Amino acid sequence: MHERVTDELPRVVRASREIEAPAERIFELIADPAQQPGWDGNDNLAEAAPGQRVHAVGDVFSTTLTNGWVRENRIVEFEEARRVAWRPAEPGKQPPGHLWRWELNPLGANRTEVTHTYDWSQLDPDDTMRNERARSMTADKLAASLENLAKAAELPQS
Repeated sequence: MHERVTDELPRVVRASREIEAPAERIFELIADPAQQPGWDGNDNLAEAAPGQRVHAVGDVFSTTLTNGWVRENRIVEFEEARRVAWRPAEPGKQPPGHLWRWELNPLGANRTEVTHTYDWSQLDPDDTMRNERARSMTADKLAASLENLAKAAELPQS
């Protein structure tokens, strides 16, 4: 029997946490790209123009990254207040194969489990530069976004 050993990192990275806020409030922060740079834990998003709130599969929003690059993000999964996922690409180009997903599972009126996923399993394995950047996206970085999102969404305790 032959064993194949590889040091390849997982190509799907995920983090989850409970947030003390309704799913609808949390989803608004995610589905409105202008809000995203305020809670991005990856230090990746610089800005997004207002008025780009997504509503359906096929919607596209643009963001400017901290390195100045612009990305067009095509919505590929959408369920209002429950799930949204997009594939980023350079303007006018096809997405290279990575995906950002947010899933919200209401646990009560004011409590929601949120799962953030970065899936780069469809990136071309020969695209060394993109694969290097994708490898740097860790569960800790996703958890940082969840932490910041919780701070933005949770109501102050009275």
